Order: sequence, then C-alpha cells, then structure tokens
Amino acid sequence: MNSGIQAPGRASIDARTLRKDRWWIQPLVTFFFLMSFIVFATWRAFAGKYYYHAPYISPFYSPCLSVKCVPGSSDFTPIGAWWTLSPSLLILIFPLGFRMTCYYYRKAYFRSFWLSPPACGVAEPHKKYTGERQFPLILNNAHRWFFLAGLGLNVILTWDAILGFRNAQGQWGHMGFGTLVLIFNASMLWMYSLSCHTCRHALAGRLNHFSKHPVRYKAWTLVSKWNHHHMKFAWISLGGVAFADFYVYLLASGHLTDLKFF
Repeated sequence: MNSGIQAPGRASIDARTLRKDRWWIQPLVTFFFLMSFIVFATWRAFAGKYYYHAPYISPFYSPCLSVKCVPGSSDFTPIGAWWTLSPSLLILIFPLGFRMTCYYYRKAYFRSFWLSPPACGVAEPHKKYTGERQFPLILNNAHRWFFLAGLGLNVILTWDAILGFRNAQGQWGHMGFGTLVLIFNASMLWMYSLSCHTCRHALAGRLNHFSKHPVRYKAWTLVSKWNHHHMKFAWISLGGVAFADFYVYLLASGHLTDLKFF
C-alpha cells in the first residue's frame, strides 16, 4: 500500500509546496551546525590527545577508562592495554546515542539530513514512509536507556567541574576560567537531560491520579515547564560541550593559558 505523497486521499498538487517563505533556511542552518559538530567531534574523538590539563578534563574523554589515558586524568582505568584506539570512543557512544534518539534531534536530522519532510507543508522526496519500525530507526526505542546512561555521565561531569576548584598540584580553593567552562557545560547538560520528554514521562507520565502522588506531580510540573525549552537546551548544551572540549584542547596543547581568578 502506498503511504507516501501519492497515497490515495491526498491532494494532487504538482508543486512541491505552496509556501512562499524561505522555508529551506531552517533545515539548512540545522544541517550546517549539526554537521559542523559531527566533524569537530569526530576529529577530537579520534585525536586521542590534548584532552587533559590539570585539573580540567575534556567532557569527550570523561571518565577516561583506558590505561593509556594521560597520567592524572583518571584514577579508574578498567580497560587494559589491548585498547589501542582513542579513549574517547569508549565514552562518546552513550551521549551520542542519547542525542541521536532524542525526540528533538530526531526532528532536526529527519528534516535536515533525510528531508522527511524538510519543513511543514513541504512534500518529502520519499515515496514510501515506514516510520520507526525498521532498522536502523527502530533503535530510537532505546532512548530511555541512553537517557539513564546520560544521567550517569552528567554526575561524572559535575564532579569534573567540582575538581576544577583545585590547582594543578591538587590543592583546593582555586578557580580558573576553565572551572566556569566545566560548570556551565555540566549545568546545561543537566537541563537538557531533565527537560527531556523521557524524563517527564518517567516522573509521572503513567500516573492516573496526580493527587495521590503530590511529590511526583510537583516534579512532573517543573520538568514540564523545562520541556517547553528542550530545543533551546539541546542546542546550548551541544555548543557547551564542544566549547568545553576545545578549551581544554587549547590549554593542553599550549595554545592558551588558563585565566586564574584565585
């Protein structure tokens, strides 16, 4: 059965769209920024160096699980010397999986990369639509598990930000600009995670009587307010994690000196 643009019952219009505005700008801009992040993250993930400058560690490499990690970057390295690739590849699969299966990012890359559809009121070029019932899109059903993994990583990145209040010798009571960078990154990742549709559903999405669960209802109400800004937090956190990694790279490679406040 044809369920595409030529399906029975659909209006027969030769034009791709009757819209007169520049509808193509938004998917083009989204494509540019997402592709830019993909290129940058791929470069940094396979670099395998310049990701630690005491006391700062790049979010792309935290926690650093390989014994080949830069000395001082991690006290927990369960992956032995057999791992010859970049330590980042042990970590990025989880935040990448979380974002790729995120409800907002599905909309973003469906429209910008697959043109399905590229914009509201604009016909997509595909003649058949199978939804998310087949591989690979059926993997989007794993979003809830990537969400839980993302929460764990948020805890670790928050601890990394707290460690930013030490100096290079490990003494507490110091702060540099890198500390603020890591705090901002962790904060925005928390807001992105907590504003997630899955988080909202997990808190009270299946409750039939809110009055019997006042605490969960209160949490659900708060997260529902954040959920309205989920797209905003998605973009800010994406830029924040890229900037945090790049800032640590500049410090570790010697291109920049961290600004010390005290």
